[in-house]
Amino acid sequence: MALLSQQPDRLFLITGATGKTGTTAVHLLLERGHRVRALVHREDDRSAALAAAGAEIVVGDLLDLHAVSSAMRGVSGAYFVYPIAPALVDATVVFAQAATEAGVRSIVNLSQISARREAASNAARQHWLCERLLDRTSMLTTHLRPTFFAEWISQFWSLEDGQGVLRLPFGTGRHAPVAGVDQSYVIAAILENPEPHDRQIYPLHGPVEMDNYGIAAATSRALGIPVRYEPISVEEFADRLASLGMSSHLIQHLSNVAIDYQNGIFRGTNNLIEVIGNRTPLTVEEFVHDRRHLFGRSGQFVSASLT
Repeated sequence: MALLSQQPDRLFLITGATGKTGTTAVHLLLERGHRVRALVHREDDRSAALAAAGAEIVVGDLLDLHAVSSAMRGVSGAYFVYPIAPALVDATVVFAQAATEAGVRSIVNLSQISARREAASNAARQHWLCERLLDRTSMLTTHLRPTFFAEWISQFWSLEDGQGVLRLPFGTGRHAPVAGVDQSYVIAAILENPEPHDRQIYPLHGPVEMDNYGIAAATSRALGIPVRYEPISVEEFADRLASLGMSSHLIQHLSNVAIDYQNGIFRGTNNLIEVIGNRTPLTVEEFVHDRRHLFGRSGQFVSASLT
């Protein structure tokens, strides 16, 4: 009898299915002959594209036990991702209970590299607690801890007089930006074959560790325009986020992980994307070049006065 992990037509649930990691994970699993149920907050062009590719679309909220329980029916493996919001613990409890009741065999949890017991960020500490909660279930469980996404570059990017500026409170700290699409290959691979990854915590990094001066230089090369990095204080960064109406939870998190970043928590690189996902991760230059359309205006985390 074939092992469950080898069956090509299992049903997988992908939460955050229209997001940075979920969309590609949906497509990869469909292309490999699996059935995919995509949990989305609302129907839109993105969910319509997933439906056209063959995914079953389910609209629901991860805080709604009945909706999540319905989405879990018949599912073999599930991917869990939740935004930086105060309800992470509640959503994880709902997800774990619904998955357990439905007999889901394995889960992949997107955590973050700053997740630890002693984290000053409330969100990072909650991620650590949620990892421990999921570890106490009977399901095969894997935690992914990515460093800052490459997508951050476009989100914190300011376009001023035809030049790019990155104003961030990261000092001379370093990290290896990792693209969401590259993480998707790891997610899909673990869902397909969860046994070797049970109770593992995988930090995910891009291929090249650099400081933000180097990130700005790589972005400049990709776009063919001047791009510079301007370090700012954590306090100025927090004030800018507040001026955009960002939540106090998000501001508290980003302010504290900026300090973590300066202290080296986000550093490192490894080959897990190649080894697990069978994918060569994108460099910053490749990421920016392939997504030039994202850099035609200032990003969503830039003060309105700079857009």
